[in-house]
Amino acid sequence: MSKVLIVDDEEGVCELLRDVLEDAGFEAWIASNAREAREILQAKTPDTILLDIRLPDADGIQLIEEFNSMGIQVPVILMTAFGTTETAIQAMKQGAHDYLNKPLNLDELLLAVQKAVKMQELFSEVATLREELDIEENSVDSLIGQSKHMQDVCKIIGKVADSDITVLIQGESGTGKELVARSIHSNGRRHQRPFIKINCGSIPEYLMESELFGHEKGAFTGAIYQKPGKFELAHSGTVFLDEIGELPLHTQVKLLRVLQEKEFERVGGTKCIKVDVRILTATNRNLKQLVDEGKFREDLYYRVNVVNIKVPPLRERKEDIPRLVNYFLNKAARKFNKEISGITHEAITVLCNYHWPGNVRELKNICEQGVVMSRGTAILLEDLPLPGDGKLSLNGAGEQIGINIRGGKTLKEVVADVEKQVILKALNENNWNRQDTARMLGLNRRSLYAKMKEYDLIDG
Repeated sequence: MSKVLIVDDEEGVCELLRDVLEDAGFEAWIASNAREAREILQAKTPDTILLDIRLPDADGIQLIEEFNSMGIQVPVILMTAFGTTETAIQAMKQGAHDYLNKPLNLDELLLAVQKAVKMQELFSEVATLREELDIEENSVDSLIGQSKHMQDVCKIIGKVADSDITVLIQGESGTGKELVARSIHSNGRRHQRPFIKINCGSIPEYLMESELFGHEKGAFTGAIYQKPGKFELAHSGTVFLDEIGELPLHTQVKLLRVLQEKEFERVGGTKCIKVDVRILTATNRNLKQLVDEGKFREDLYYRVNVVNIKVPPLRERKEDIPRLVNYFLNKAARKFNKEISGITHEAITVLCNYHWPGNVRELKNICEQGVVMSRGTAILLEDLPLPGDGKLSLNGAGEQIGINIRGGKTLKEVVADVEKQVILKALNENNWNRQDTARMLGLNRRSLYAKMKEYDLIDG
């Protein structure tokens, strides 16, 4: 049954609209002011909102903007007895789905609600299909392979997927930790509910608690509106905390409470919010070592490390490389609209012998480059540029930084290639510790993160 929230300070109008909507098969909720509407929207999600433009405690048009800032993506139909052309234009600019004048034509209103609900259903269907396609594609990327290592990973996923047990996913950057998390979610009982990823390494420390747990209006400078956090948005679904080793100690305390009590308060708030989420975590760092160094809480470590999945580096599952190469080449061929029939034996031999410091992500990037650089239907060895002398070497060494000025690259592109190589080499030398890597390269952490994101070196 589709649900409609009616927001109007006239009791008679609310009762009339509720009767009309319920007779038409809708479930109707009533709020007499903006405060009541906010309270309802914190606990429930309607399929559309009927909103009076003049409320005793808010302006309807401004309220639409507030709903958007709260992450409420629901069609809003404005109602007013003071309609003007200017008001109508302003309402539509703020994102209103429709605009009705009072006294209301009930047939017109019912038709507008039916259209809004239908549109919301289509949007939800498209979003679900996109998410399913994304999950399916990403899961394939991470779980392709018949090696014993990958089969062991798949077996653990199968055992834990239907439970709500907390899982810690460990592995080097680029091995596919996020994709393992998505696979756990998509194969579990929460698969139709939200999957929300939080990259703890990319959020500034002063914003971390607000991002995770939300904030109240006025909680700090710039907190103009109340904002729900990622945990609220993920209610009944899964929260994936990537790079959990980067989580500040003071935020770790609040996370521990969520794990133990399933509750928290927004920043600047006093109301206890209950939440039902499954928590998955991932890291490329040694959490036990961080505990010993006093950088990670020991009690939190044991709460997140109930089941441990170690995702193997590509160099330990080289028998999976031919299958992965075939998948990535076909995918890249579709992406760049090219006909690729296969890859030469020489090229696949070199790929299998390479040490792959960037793991599966690096292999994917190399395959895409090969498809772009290829001038025929088969990928040749010379189509596969890598560090060293600019080409893959048969012994898979190539640790030195090299420049490849062939292939028609601009100076900017050549410099970008070298910069990526330098960053990748520094990350490997520092075991992908961003703080140490940034110090080695003379960068701050935010600048390093921006570079890593630009060159697709972010952990996943």
